Amino acid sequence: MAATYPMGWTIPQIIEGYSQGHFLMADSDYDPVAWYYTKRRTLIPLDDHFHCPRSLRRALNQGWFHWRINTAFGAVVTGCANRETTWISPELKQIYWDLHQAGWAHSFETWQGDRLAGGILGIAIRGVFVGESMFYQIPEGSKVAMVLLQQHLRSRGYLLFDAQLMNPHLQRFGAYELDDVAYRKLLAQALALPCVFTE
Repeated sequence: MAATYPMGWTIPQIIEGYSQGHFLMADSDYDPVAWYYTKRRTLIPLDDHFHCPRSLRRALNQGWFHWRINTAFGAVVTGCANRETTWISPELKQIYWDLHQAGWAHSFETWQGDRLAGGILGIAIRGVFVGESMFYQIPEGSKVAMVLLQQHLRSRGYLLFDAQLMNPHLQRFGAYELDDVAYRKLLAQALALPCVFTE
């Protein structure tokens, strides 16, 4: 994985970058945002190969959380960045906010009553949802968000849930890797779909 071309400072240029499979990161709070690309792409299944960990079934069956979209976008971005080492720099937070204002970036949130439990930050482009980051404030908040988001994307006809880079947490949900040729073929198919993340 390596930085590629310098980022464009307009919303259309950023969306075009994501539409080509690139994604934005900063190496630290103080480094400039740059474009990255990986030729081993991690995807979350949007079919029956998705795995809901057994430990979550009680939380789901008993309705511990309810979900919302875009009601606490700023808090989700802040939560995702609130860790000892973060790639979500202040500059990138502003980019996400600009993308959100333009209708591209979204927060998928879990709540317990009036308390934000967790959430997933992502960018939706036609039939593609790019998961940028996730966080929780209440145990299981982000994991339940993953299950409910996958169900939401399926119901909306999405073809591609791009998680970018593999980690053990994503593997628990059945995440898998594709080579670059297969990924770009699936990306092109997904971008041809007229999906809408939220009305």
